[in-house]
Amino acid sequence: MPQVGQIKNVSTYSALHRLRQGSTVVMRRPWQQAFASVILLIATQMSFAQTPRTVLLEDLTWTEVRDQVQAGKTTIIIPIGGTEQSGPDVALGKHNARVAWLSQKIAEGLGNALVAPVIAYVPEGSYAPPTSHMRFPGTITVPDTVFEQMLESAANSFAVHGFRNIVFLGDHGGYQNDLKRVVAQLNKTWSGSRTRAFVPPEYYDSLSDGYAQILRQHGFRDSEIGTHAGLADTSLQLAVAPQMVRVDRLQNGPKLGAADGVYDGDPRRSTAQLGRLGIDAIVSRTIDALKKDTAAR
Repeated sequence: MPQVGQIKNVSTYSALHRLRQGSTVVMRRPWQQAFASVILLIATQMSFAQTPRTVLLEDLTWTEVRDQVQAGKTTIIIPIGGTEQSGPDVALGKHNARVAWLSQKIAEGLGNALVAPVIAYVPEGSYAPPTSHMRFPGTITVPDTVFEQMLESAANSFAVHGFRNIVFLGDHGGYQNDLKRVVAQLNKTWSGSRTRAFVPPEYYDSLSDGYAQILRQHGFRDSEIGTHAGLADTSLQLAVAPQMVRVDRLQNGPKLGAADGVYDGDPRRSTAQLGRLGIDAIVSRTIDALKKDTAAR
């Protein structure tokens, strides 16, 4: 009899245990459903997030570029920099970093544009014998004819892919005439089509003379502002890529001159705050100019 009683107790316990398990399962189902919903939502968001929110062409896949062009992003900005000396305290990629940063801000402001990879190989003088910036180690040069052919090829590539406004933004003064020749030739070739090339003068004008005027209004002299690697150039760089400027050495060093690669200026009082004055003007004026140029297109 005790054994039977024990068996009865075990059976009753097992039944109760199964009942409790069943209740627990029932109680957990709403939580499981909620958890599954959250997982599904996250997975959906991750799926959408796979297409990055970027204006940089090189960060997109070919299908993403195709879709964005079809959706109305038919302006492509081709940023052109240069690899050259800018004195002993500013890195060689100054123009490349600056035009990349500015082009991205301009494209974001336009809302219908993408940005091509930066063209970093530009005319910088002769190498036999070395002239201009080629007298300083690290500078890279290409002939004007090669440079212009490269720009034309890039522009024609983008035209094939459906871009209608091909915009060249050149950060260096030495090849501005090359850009004008390329744009004229492209527009002659594309005559009768919907595609046009542009080189908005507002970009380089704001970067050079326009920015110099802003600095004069803040009390700086031309002997400081300079034409290359001076206060203007260096302040702009501090605003967009401060890691490229050797600030301690710059501020505590002697006045630099042409033999050092600094032309007609003195960068020692350069600041990021001054640079932002120029950056804001360059971006806003270029956006306004491009909107006007492409308004009827």
